[in-house]
Amino acid sequence: MSDTRQEHWDNIFATKDEEAVSWFQVRPETSLRLIRACGLPKDASILDVGAGRSRLPDALLEEGFTNIAVLDVSAAALAKTKARLGDRGRAVRFIVADLAVWQPDLTVDLWHDRAVLHFLTEERDRAAYAQALRRAVRPGGFVLISGFAPSGPERCSGLPVVRADQDAIASLLGPGFDLLETFEEDHQTPSGGRQRLVFTRCERRHG
Repeated sequence: MSDTRQEHWDNIFATKDEEAVSWFQVRPETSLRLIRACGLPKDASILDVGAGRSRLPDALLEEGFTNIAVLDVSAAALAKTKARLGDRGRAVRFIVADLAVWQPDLTVDLWHDRAVLHFLTEERDRAAYAQALRRAVRPGGFVLISGFAPSGPERCSGLPVVRADQDAIASLLGPGFDLLETFEEDHQTPSGGRQRLVFTRCERRHG
């Protein structure tokens, strides 16, 4: 499954323009607002999983953050992000990995996932995702996860997705996390369509 997933996303990012994919954002304002709400110092470790060609690392660098990592199953996507960042990319760690099998080798203050978890439709893959998250996020760290809400699309990028509400996301994380904030919001795609997303901000408990 991992090889198939990598081939699918490498093909997407190698053949489509940045603004041709439905999840494209010129600036990830909602993610930035949620990150600011965590009150992190500028040297906090931030991991953006399923980053693709997202412009979140650009925005985080502009805001003065100095310890950023981006992870994606597609090497093609990360290569394009690295090229876009240029010299600024020296401050960013690039990790090519499949979240369904990844074994974290870092500890982070914030885990950010915008519209990635919902592509993991198999229970074992979602469980592996949660296990990786729990290994990576330190006590007192934050988890930001967004994905298609129950009223959102059933498919994206030619793939089925798992739609979920905030309770399903919190349940996946487990009892060691507190749900601090949740809301739904429409994302307008470059083609003019609308996709309903649920956003969650959680904090890992100490002890």
